[in-house]
Amino acid sequence: MSSRGEFSSRLGFILAAAGSAVGLGNIWGFPSQVAQNGGAAFVLMYLVLAFFLAYPVLMAELIIGRATRSNVVDALGQITKSKAGRYVGIWGALTASLILSFYAIVAGWMLAYFVESLLSLVVDSATLTWLTDFSVLRNWIFCLLFLAFTAAIVTGGVKQGIEKWSVRLMPTLVLLIVALIIYVSLQPGAIDGWRAYLVPDFSKVTDPDLLISALGQAFFSMSLGVGTMLVYGSYIAKSENLPSLGASVALVDIGVAVLAGMLIIPAMYVAQANGVAIFTDAGDLIAGDALIFNVLPNLFASIGAVGVVVACVFFALMSIAAVTSSISMLEVPVSYIVESHKIPRLRSVWIMTAVVLLFSSIIILYFEQLFGLVISITTQYSQPLLGLLMCIFVGWIWRRDTILTELKSGYDQVEHSIFWRVWPVYVKFICPIIIGILFIRTVL
Repeated sequence: MSSRGEFSSRLGFILAAAGSAVGLGNIWGFPSQVAQNGGAAFVLMYLVLAFFLAYPVLMAELIIGRATRSNVVDALGQITKSKAGRYVGIWGALTASLILSFYAIVAGWMLAYFVESLLSLVVDSATLTWLTDFSVLRNWIFCLLFLAFTAAIVTGGVKQGIEKWSVRLMPTLVLLIVALIIYVSLQPGAIDGWRAYLVPDFSKVTDPDLLISALGQAFFSMSLGVGTMLVYGSYIAKSENLPSLGASVALVDIGVAVLAGMLIIPAMYVAQANGVAIFTDAGDLIAGDALIFNVLPNLFASIGAVGVVVACVFFALMSIAAVTSSISMLEVPVSYIVESHKIPRLRSVWIMTAVVLLFSSIIILYFEQLFGLVISITTQYSQPLLGLLMCIFVGWIWRRDTILTELKSGYDQVEHSIFWRVWPVYVKFICPIIIGILFIRTVL
């Protein structure tokens, strides 16, 4: 057993890593992207890009992590044998912290709506409007509560914190999604939502904007580029088969994203059948925060007393999804502080939580100017660039025989597998070219 801590089981790692990947990016972001980008056409291209671009980068992070047994800064410094690698690692840790700073605000909204729906079971909802009204105080209080809960989990370390909570929260998450899908699918209007979700418009499949959105969604939902999967990889036992583990994580992440779409898109059309507007003036499906905080609450309100219970379950689901991701984002800078600066974990966790809360507070105070800007900088620009650099480091700088030796420790026949015949060439040539082209398209 490594003194750094290890996941105690294969299932523990899969659920923790999938929990990192499965968050608001899947439950909120994926259905919103589907609504904005041609329904099933987006789903199709998301699946393609997730397997052919996101999975190879995921494997690169897992291999680096387990081989170096280090945080993201030290790990990239080791494989590049340069300060440049360490600077990229610091960039990744900073990006993870900035993502968590806006993520905690959104997660706080989910928490506030959950508390409101829970209290409305016993209290007149008219007295609870401050929980759902947008305000600096409401945003800050629930952001603080969410970050405190995240920090409390991360203080427990790998086995007693991250793994312990992931194996409880992830099955709960899936059960809640499935229960809500069944309920929503039985309501009037749901069949139109299923049609919009499952029947692709193939004319939109090659739309560059759709491809960029699908790639960004795949990277964001799998927590790639910022070091979360690298750090989790550093906690994997040497005896584990990495290609198999990575495929399991990717499949769970993609599966939950697809499940979330099965819930949200039909729910929108159920809302329409109940008199709730789901299209913008331009004729597009409403997406983003308007979807989660206007369309769906109006749907819940339109179905009477049972709607309060459904709302409670839905926002509990959203809060759980947020926590499973936030713990991995906080672990990225925390592991660096613990290992490189030798500060005890408990103190490191609360130091980083305070730093992230400071970032969040600034965003809350200057919301209109900063919220969208921070999201764009981190998810549209920083994450793909960091993913591109991961591919360059693994494909061009790190010795191929070192990578093979690392993979063989858990899969001694890997040299003769399809994975080894394809992945090294793929991550060296194909991934950097495609990510680079799509990134340039995003900038231009």
